[in-house]
Amino acid sequence: MINNDKKRVVKPDRFIDSANCAVEGILHAARAEKHMRLHFIAAIAVLLAVLFLKVTPIEFALLALSILAVLCAEMFNTAIEAVVDLVSPGYHPLAKIAKDTAAGAVLITACGAAIMGYLILAKYVMPRYGEVLAMFGTVSDMGTIVSILIVVIVVVIVKSATGTGTPLHGGIPSGHAAVAFSIATAVSLNTRDPLISLLSLLLATMVSHSRLLMKIHTMREIIIGACVGAGITLLVLQLFKMYA
Repeated sequence: MINNDKKRVVKPDRFIDSANCAVEGILHAARAEKHMRLHFIAAIAVLLAVLFLKVTPIEFALLALSILAVLCAEMFNTAIEAVVDLVSPGYHPLAKIAKDTAAGAVLITACGAAIMGYLILAKYVMPRYGEVLAMFGTVSDMGTIVSILIVVIVVVIVKSATGTGTPLHGGIPSGHAAVAFSIATAVSLNTRDPLISLLSLLLATMVSHSRLLMKIHTMREIIIGACVGAGITLLVLQLFKMYA
């Protein structure tokens, strides 16, 4: 809190003032930090999952503590960044170390929360995801190869029609995202194993994200590519299953 008369920072005397300052800090972090907003969205998603999956009270407590740990770590990271910017407005190696270390603490906490979430929610989510995969049945090897080839051909045709990028660089849609999600979809339907499916989709997401980091594609191009790859593969494999 700032005393306007003396222009100095004073400690709030009343509890309500302290609470207001704390809420202002949370709101600032949510406004200023994109990752904080993402953490809040992830927290809402987990809480909704907990509501529908009906986890035990102990499991809910562990998930809640994991969520709070990530949010607190992000808050500390925001506070450290603000102090570093105040003390060292310009670039300084030690300022970089302080910020990187604080960000590393958030990453470690988030990884721990992800592991906790997986260990608790997997027994509820994985069997249901496995049932969804089983609905599509086992697909043929020929269908897998044909679907990937069709995805590549469609990407080339669309890029040629839109006049954007080259077959292997830029343009609509992202060819890397399309092929990556085509393979991930094929792997998911061939194995029908929930864990392998999720790992395949994670790998496809990482491939697609690398194109975004390298500024070769926009998020829109990547999303279109992922939808094209997964959609065509799913359609072709089901057609092969029906007429095999």
